[in-house]
Amino acid sequence: MQIPELIAHIARGAKGARDLDREQARWALATLMQPAADPLQLGAFLIALRMKGESAAELTGFVEAARDHVAGWGEVVAPSGALDLPCYAGRRRSDPLILAAALKLANGGTPVVVHGIDPIPGRIAAWPVLKALGIRRGGDLREGAAILASEGIVYLDLTDLCPPLAQLFNLRPRLGVRTFANTVARLLNPLRCDSQLNGVFHPPYVGLMAEINVALGQPRSLILKGVEGDPEPDPSRSHPGVVQVGEIVTPLAYPPQSPLSERREAIGGADAILARWRAAPPEEHPGMSLIWAMLRQAVSGLPE
Repeated sequence: MQIPELIAHIARGAKGARDLDREQARWALATLMQPAADPLQLGAFLIALRMKGESAAELTGFVEAARDHVAGWGEVVAPSGALDLPCYAGRRRSDPLILAAALKLANGGTPVVVHGIDPIPGRIAAWPVLKALGIRRGGDLREGAAILASEGIVYLDLTDLCPPLAQLFNLRPRLGVRTFANTVARLLNPLRCDSQLNGVFHPPYVGLMAEINVALGQPRSLILKGVEGDPEPDPSRSHPGVVQVGEIVTPLAYPPQSPLSERREAIGGADAILARWRAAPPEEHPGMSLIWAMLRQAVSGLPE
């Protein structure tokens, strides 16, 4: 098995392209994340998959390959009942209420692992906001698990967890399009939390990510089309979503519950966000009840 053979497999056009199987995908990404990988082959592979569209089996293999590159993967895990909260989209026009809700959830006794990437060009990433809220960042899994055990919430950055995947994630400005690295990062679940709340921007990925979580053996997850791609519902809209418990995936739909959420031309930095929250606490936002309902359902797997 060679990379050119796999590129030929997936790059034969709309009618001729074929999906890789799980093991082929795992091997391909593991090979292309090596320092000696051919950048031309990497670019061709990424664009070919973008044009073909990734299958569940391919993405499952990619997640497994990425986990193989995370130092200490499987050696340290979050406490029972912990919530995995991937935040990779960044925010441009709305405050990240999900981060305030996550802190409140952690203060109530549910361990929360937030992971993302910083910086995100043109957007405010999760880390600056969490840092301003006093949340600590773990430099690796062991440090992250220790912070989680003592404080109930921790932030982990993709650049620390899996540098090769972070490099792929950051290729978007050079390639002009997003790659599967965005989806793989969201499904990484670095401390193997029992529960996961995940957001996507494109609705077809809702069911696809649930299928991948089933294949990966994720106990529970709630996946929805979220605000700007984050794991946060917009209370003014009904977004497609699913709840996954073991091998059972159930459609989820919350009806609109409040007027259009506040949007801004630019939300500013973390200091501006916290200043608004001091003036108007997030708990009083009309969308917070819906966010809380989804957090509880993500943790329990049970309908609200």
